[in-house]
Amino acid sequence: MIYSVKGKVITTEPNAAVIEVGGVGFKCICSSRTLAALPDKEKETFLLTYMNVREDAIELFGFCDQTELDCFKLLIGVKGVGPKAAMSILSTLTPDRLALAVASKDFKAIQSAPGIGKKSAEMVVLELKDKLGSLEIADVPELEQVSATHHSSAKKDAIEALVSLGYSQSDASRIVSKADASLSTEDIIKYALTNLGL
Repeated sequence: MIYSVKGKVITTEPNAAVIEVGGVGFKCICSSRTLAALPDKEKETFLLTYMNVREDAIELFGFCDQTELDCFKLLIGVKGVGPKAAMSILSTLTPDRLALAVASKDFKAIQSAPGIGKKSAEMVVLELKDKLGSLEIADVPELEQVSATHHSSAKKDAIEALVSLGYSQSDASRIVSKADASLSTEDIIKYALTNLGL
């Protein structure tokens, strides 16, 4: 089992990077987040890896940090979610956004990953709802605030309005949770629309 690779970035592709280690190039399938974190070509980098062995292929998946690798391992443990599907989810949602989507049962956010259907999204939420909390997610306070927003009818109404405008439940909850609780529904919506996408 290859635990990690450390070497020069030789080239990158839309979903992979080739890292040269001791004269050998290792092709690592990566999320868009990991690819964005890589240095320029010919510069040294370090990736944690997961080796997937199949009858017809051996694939190496690369990760920029332990949290993303842990999320990947949890995702491939979900029925119907293989390594490629797990990487598709992690290319669409960062680990903290995935945890937020699972906590708020935001199937739509998970389904936004290419190749992920409704059934797979439901299985991810069902099987990971009690597991993602054990990870060291950067934005854990947001997960706690998702439930806190239900205590404010103004915030709850604002979330519903944003979802009706096409925003995902987790994005709406994330932004609304940061708004001042004393604001009216209309002002919370204005605040959210100004800050969504940041």
